[in-house]
Amino acid sequence: METPTTLIEAIQKFSDPQFAHDFLVSIRWPDGVTCPRCQGERVGFISTRRLFKCKDCKKQFSVKVGTIFEDSPLGLDKWLTAYWLVVNAKNGISSYELARSLGVKQETAWHMAHRIRFAIQAGTLEVMSGQVEADETVLGGQPKFMHEHKRLDHKDRGYPKIGVFGLRERGGKVSTMVVPNNKAETLQPIIRLQVVAGSDLYTDSWAAYDGLNAEYNRVEVNHYIGQYVKGEASTNGLEGYWNLLKRGYKGTYTHFCEWHAARYLAEEDFRYNTRKQTDGERFADALTSIVGKRLTYEDLTESHLVHLDRG
Repeated sequence: METPTTLIEAIQKFSDPQFAHDFLVSIRWPDGVTCPRCQGERVGFISTRRLFKCKDCKKQFSVKVGTIFEDSPLGLDKWLTAYWLVVNAKNGISSYELARSLGVKQETAWHMAHRIRFAIQAGTLEVMSGQVEADETVLGGQPKFMHEHKRLDHKDRGYPKIGVFGLRERGGKVSTMVVPNNKAETLQPIIRLQVVAGSDLYTDSWAAYDGLNAEYNRVEVNHYIGQYVKGEASTNGLEGYWNLLKRGYKGTYTHFCEWHAARYLAEEDFRYNTRKQTDGERFADALTSIVGKRLTYEDLTESHLVHLDRG
């Protein structure tokens, strides 16, 4: 089916329940509907309820089953519009703005947005080669945005800092992740895992990158003396990416917790890596990741307990 090209077109088309259903079916099962239980291809359709029925195992199922939309009482009109807004908002969209746009509660919008971020989160590592930039940064809110009692608790130092490390392949993609620190024992194994040996590695003069010269053609730029470009070497691409990330962090979300940070990074990575696509292409691309992803409200609200258990 033809993908909408603008937000207004998406809202108009997805307000038709049958169009929204058929559109999602075409994205999920481009080669024909199969049963999620037995993978059978002999499937009937109950048009009055928009349900499929497998003729082999007799299971009835909807297009939502086995996706991030499963068990949600919200219609596809709201879900697909939310998907469009999250993946196409350049600086992100807050749960409050999403709630106002969709006419749902803020808690509902917050859960929806995280389910979408979880869906587009890459399940595999991006292996890079050629010319690769490596850099690290820190995210942390400003004290003026905190409640007074929290400001006193943190002694005007702002929200707890979140360490982020990133790799950017020239002409390719960005891959970012939360890291506990910026030490060599943390950063170097990540580089060795994701960057092909022998590649050009561009870093700043941070000591954590020392020791990689034997495996990579490492060129460092010394920011301490005002050096930001050395021949073809620079980390300017990643610095620009950090600016985009922090614009959303400070301007849209104000802050987010470390145990949710990976999903926010996945959202920003996805938008950056699909920046050359149109909004409609990016939206359709994002929807291909909805199957096999599940993030319940309990999992989301209790994720801080897992984070605390890990250390």
